[in-house]
Amino acid sequence: MRSRILLLATIMAAAAAFPQSAPVVLKVSTLLDGRGNVLHNTSITVQDGKITSVGDGASGAATYDLTGLTVMPGWIDTHVHIDWHFGPDGTITSQRGETPERAMLEIAGNAWKTLQAGFTTVQAVGSMRDKPLRDAINGGQVPGPRILTSLEQITNPGRGANPQPGATPHDLSPDELRAWVRQVKAEGADEIKIFASTGLGSGGKPTMTQEQLDAACGEARAQGLRSVIHAFGQAVGMAARAGCTSVEHGLMATDDDLRAMAEHHTYFDPQLCLVFQNYIDNAQHYPNLSPESLKTLHDAMPQADELLQRAMKVPGLKIVFGTDAVAGADGRNAEEFVCRVRDGHQPAMQAMVAAQSLAAESLGLSGQLGAIAPGMQADIIALAGDPLRDIAAVRRVVFVMKGGVIYRNDVPAPRTR
Repeated sequence: MRSRILLLATIMAAAAAFPQSAPVVLKVSTLLDGRGNVLHNTSITVQDGKITSVGDGASGAATYDLTGLTVMPGWIDTHVHIDWHFGPDGTITSQRGETPERAMLEIAGNAWKTLQAGFTTVQAVGSMRDKPLRDAINGGQVPGPRILTSLEQITNPGRGANPQPGATPHDLSPDELRAWVRQVKAEGADEIKIFASTGLGSGGKPTMTQEQLDAACGEARAQGLRSVIHAFGQAVGMAARAGCTSVEHGLMATDDDLRAMAEHHTYFDPQLCLVFQNYIDNAQHYPNLSPESLKTLHDAMPQADELLQRAMKVPGLKIVFGTDAVAGADGRNAEEFVCRVRDGHQPAMQAMVAAQSLAAESLGLSGQLGAIAPGMQADIIALAGDPLRDIAAVRRVVFVMKGGVIYRNDVPAPRTR
C-alpha cells in the first residue's frame, strides 16, 4: 500500500514544475482583469512566474491561443477545509485504519481537484495538517493552490464553543486568548481563526464577550496577522467592533450588524449554497447529521440568499468569496458563484471580483494576486464561455496557470511550421 501511495504522489508531483525563464505569450480575445474591467483582443506575457506585460507591451508570437475563451485571474476561495476527507469506512467521523500517508494523499487529492477547478489560492481555516501540504505545494513537491492556513481554531470552551483537545472548560481570560494567538503564530499560522459564536444548529449564540474578542483580534493585529471570525447573529457586530479582519457565515445578522462591518472595514464572507447542499447530498457520509440538522441546512439556503441581498445594499461593505468547502465539495467550489448570481442576485462581475482582487485584498495580498497586470503573480485561468452572460461557464475551466506554471491545458497550442 505504501509503495502505491508514494508512486501516486510522485506522479502528482511531476506536474508541479517550476516556471520557465523563457517568456510565454497568451493570446486573448476576452479578458476580465479581476478589478471589474473587460479587455478585448489583447495578449499577456509571462516570465519567471509573473506577468510582465498586458496589451500593447506584450511581444512575441503567441505560445498559447486562448481566443474564444474568457481569461481572468485565478480564483481565490477565502474559506476552505482542504484536509477534510472521507475515511476508509466512507464517513467523516472515523479515520480508523487510515495511515498518515493515506490521509495526506487524500488531502493532496483535494488540493489537486481545487486547482484544476480554477482556484489558485485558498485560505484554509482550521487544521495542523494544512501546514505540511502548504509547505509541499510551496516547495513544488505537490501541485495545488497556494494555501494560507490558520493551523487551528481559537475557541472559548466556557461558553459553548467546541473546545480544543485537552482544553480546560472555563472562560478564557483576555490574557489567555492573547497568549493563544501568539502560540498559533509561533506554530507558523498565516492567519488566526476564531469562533465567536456557536454553529447554525445551536442558534449562533455568542461564545465570547466583547472584551475577549477585542483581546483576540487586537493581539492578532499586533502580531501582524489577520483574524478570521466564525460568527452568526449578534457575534457579527461584535467581531466588527473588535476590529477583526473578516466575518464568516453571518446568518441571523441584523442590518445594524452589516453596517458595523462596513463602518469598521471588516470583510464579509457569506456562504449561500455549496456547504449546505454538500452536507445534504453527502448525508450518508456524515452520520452525525440528524434529520433536524438536515432541515436546518436546507432552510439556511434561502436565508443566505436574503442575507446577501441585504448586504449588497450596505454602502462600503466589502463582500468576498468563500465556500466553506468540506469533504465532498473539493473541486466544486465554483458552484458557489452560480448560487450567488442566480439565487443571491449578485451581479456576475461583482461575484468574479469578490474571488479575485477583493479576495486578495482581504488576505493582504492585493499587490501580488487577484488581477491581470504587470508585476502580479501569473495566476491565470480560462473558461469555455462567458460568465457575465451565463454564470454556468464557471464550471467549464479549460486552462489553469499558477505562478507561471500550467497545470491544466485543454486548449491545444498553435501549430508551428
